[in-house]
Amino acid sequence: MKRRASLPSRILLVEDETGLVLTLTDLLRSEGFQVESAGDGEDALELASTGNFNLIILDVMLPRKDGFEVCRALRRRSIHTPIIMLTARGQVADKVTGLKVGADDYLAKPFESSELLARVEALLRRVSVPRENREETYRFGSVMVDFRRTAVERSAKPVDMSAREFELLTYFIEQQGNTVSRQELLRQVWGYDAATLTRTVDAHVWMLRQKLEEDPQNPRHFITIRGLGYKFIESPR
Repeated sequence: MKRRASLPSRILLVEDETGLVLTLTDLLRSEGFQVESAGDGEDALELASTGNFNLIILDVMLPRKDGFEVCRALRRRSIHTPIIMLTARGQVADKVTGLKVGADDYLAKPFESSELLARVEALLRRVSVPRENREETYRFGSVMVDFRRTAVERSAKPVDMSAREFELLTYFIEQQGNTVSRQELLRQVWGYDAATLTRTVDAHVWMLRQKLEEDPQNPRHFITIRGLGYKFIESPR
């Protein structure tokens, strides 16, 4: 799975298990990525804030600051570098927490190296694809999306969005009025196809509703089409 030369290459690996750091660093470098590492949350926050990284692999359980704190702090500083969170827990609550604080994807330990590489490649591929022939801004309801700045506002107030959430929102807007399946969203937004990961889609749609709908429990824009998937509607009737 050699990386294309055109893809971004700088990865920050945040992990305190020395053996895993060595293993993952060798793995990623063998695929052509440049890798820097940090062993605790404080160092990770400093590196991620000053370094020009294309992706961060961030463990949850870290000394000094845990991964959730680091992720939250980065998003509050308007650093939108894509983040894959690593967790040994595998709990649904932890995954939801990761999404809430701004992570783009998560992977439970132990994991296969091929799975990590697939996630890395897919996320880098999605955030690096330019969109042609598209207006710079788009509005629906009280929401304004600025594609050039990758920024979102609701009622003129900034909305914190992860790179993955922004990509999902963008795809929904491009497919306005069309019903899209979970499998299609996995292929087009995540870049891989695995039916067991459709809950990932559901969790991200839930997050979009929480951030952008006036009443998340009764969504007017991000609609569930039972048995089929989801539909984005700009102006509900």
